[in-house]
Amino acid sequence: MNLEKKEVKRHSQEIEGILKVTRKGLGFVSSEAYPEEDIGIDPAFLNTGLNKDRVKVFIHPKKDGERMTGEITEIVFRNKLDFVGTAKKIDGGCFIVPDDQKMYVDIFVPSHKASAVSDGDKVFVKITDWSDQKRGPLGEIIKVIGKAGDNNVEMEALVLERGMSTSFPPAVEEAAEKVKELAGIEKEVSVRKDMRGVTTFTIDPKDAKDFDDALSFRILPNKEIEIGVHIADVSHFVRPGSVLDKEATKRGTSIYLVDRTIPMLPEVLSNDLCSLKPNEDKLTFSAVFNFSPESLQEGKKTSVTKAWFGKTIIHSNKRFTYEDAQEVIDKKQGIFFDELNSMNVLAKNLEKEREEKGAISFERDEVKFILDPKGKPLGVYRKKTMDTNKLVENFMLLANHKVADFISGKDENIDRTFVYRVHDVPDKDRVTELSNFIKSLGYELKVDGRGPSSKDISALLKKIKGRKEQGVIETAAMRTMTRAVYSTKNIGHFGLSLSHYTHFTSPIRRYPDVLVHRLLERYLRDEKVPASDLSQYEAMSRYASEMEQLATDAERASIKYKQVEYMSDKVGNAYNGTISGVTEWGIYIEEEETKSEGMAPLRNMRDDFYTLDEKNYCLVGERTGKKYSLGDKIKIKVVKADLERRSIDYQIL
Repeated sequence: MNLEKKEVKRHSQEIEGILKVTRKGLGFVSSEAYPEEDIGIDPAFLNTGLNKDRVKVFIHPKKDGERMTGEITEIVFRNKLDFVGTAKKIDGGCFIVPDDQKMYVDIFVPSHKASAVSDGDKVFVKITDWSDQKRGPLGEIIKVIGKAGDNNVEMEALVLERGMSTSFPPAVEEAAEKVKELAGIEKEVSVRKDMRGVTTFTIDPKDAKDFDDALSFRILPNKEIEIGVHIADVSHFVRPGSVLDKEATKRGTSIYLVDRTIPMLPEVLSNDLCSLKPNEDKLTFSAVFNFSPESLQEGKKTSVTKAWFGKTIIHSNKRFTYEDAQEVIDKKQGIFFDELNSMNVLAKNLEKEREEKGAISFERDEVKFILDPKGKPLGVYRKKTMDTNKLVENFMLLANHKVADFISGKDENIDRTFVYRVHDVPDKDRVTELSNFIKSLGYELKVDGRGPSSKDISALLKKIKGRKEQGVIETAAMRTMTRAVYSTKNIGHFGLSLSHYTHFTSPIRRYPDVLVHRLLERYLRDEKVPASDLSQYEAMSRYASEMEQLATDAERASIKYKQVEYMSDKVGNAYNGTISGVTEWGIYIEEEETKSEGMAPLRNMRDDFYTLDEKNYCLVGERTGKKYSLGDKIKIKVVKADLERRSIDYQIL
């Protein structure tokens, strides 16, 4: 059977679109033919359609006032055929219950193909045949991952489920070892700017294994301040078309799960050869900026008097953690205090200028877990953002902006082939929804024909800082934003309020940065990039954006899994929470310390009959008039934590 295309029947009233499937097996098809309304698909009419498949749909006659409905007549293209699931053994075979809750049917594997599988195993399975909606799909086991519930098994499953790999093929590992063997850097000294004599250090998290950026500082004879942003020169070692390059292209990004990093490059490169370790000579691609002496005064406007981009060699003097560097700044003493303090002042001035231009800043604390040796969460805490985090971030933002500006900031260079990091303006309808929502909480966001500016949203976020509504409004504002992506078409970056922006600073973990390095090097040499290459770079940009989203999904899923696992032995415990959502079936609540979101089902709230007030985003008791509104602080008790469904049930106290 051809799984890529299955035709059931054809009709003249057909449209083509993308199918979305809910957890309950209901389908909705979005189509350019009917942009204003999705077409509802009853489970009986899915005809083997799966979530995100491209399908053809026969449109049913529409009744006045009712949703448009239809039935799938053809699967044009399957989005995916591989799934992770848990094995349930039966006589004659094995059913695989998919982890993907939008996969609405189990996959059957015949007994002769399931001999290596035990009941309760987590497996990776591929659908091999599905020709009849009534009979369900047949599959074969690609890999037995291990016992469900085991930490390593669950983390690997999260990655495999999204079509990504957890290990490198032997040929890729061998290629990386060979590159290291041949990586003598002595011959590079004569063709690079030698900055080994300049004070240089890295500032990274405690658990960082790769260091792809370093900062240097010195005061020049004319009293100007020179700041160097030095980035690991991955493109020197990973050549276009090589085995390593093809693997990095395929992966697109490193993946950061709760307890591990799945790198884009083999560790011999990411953690060793390319990593900017202290007390070692390293090859870098640098952005070096001169600032006027006045830029070192708090609150003063920063003035970049000169920017230089090129290949360098550095020697890092010190590896700081964020905490180490912060302690030096706070105590006003310690190794490289003068350098750190001066850079901190500069960074704050840069941040202030970005805010004045309208850059949007969401200050969300990161959730971190204390894990035992088997990966079980013993504790959860929120990682606070320190000045040193912002110090590094501000200089990386500067480098990314200035590189993009250098490439196409002048009119005559606007058509140069390049890879940008772009962020489109928010959708007008979603902005209107946000405006109505915050109005119900007593705030205002200007909305006209053009929509709000980034300055308007930034001003709103400043106004709510420290207030009880801060969390829910920030979450709502983030959901209103479009997703930042990679593209050769520069439309600017709405969130940062910049007309030119790229990603230059993390080539160890992001493939688009490698592309940026290659293009920048060619332009610095005054080489031409053929116009015919543009479509290839655009395709790579789109693919990298998709892989980035999958990696982000895996990272969030790993956090959610650990939050549910942590709460699984806290049943009966009381906590403080904030209402993060209200629906006609329940109240969503975020626990204050661990940020663990769960739901208090309305069916369990017996003190009154509650109805949803959609206009004011609250639930109201019909008898008592009691209200539960977004942003309300409440007391909750953990009732249930379901690891299979990745869900937590709360009870409001």
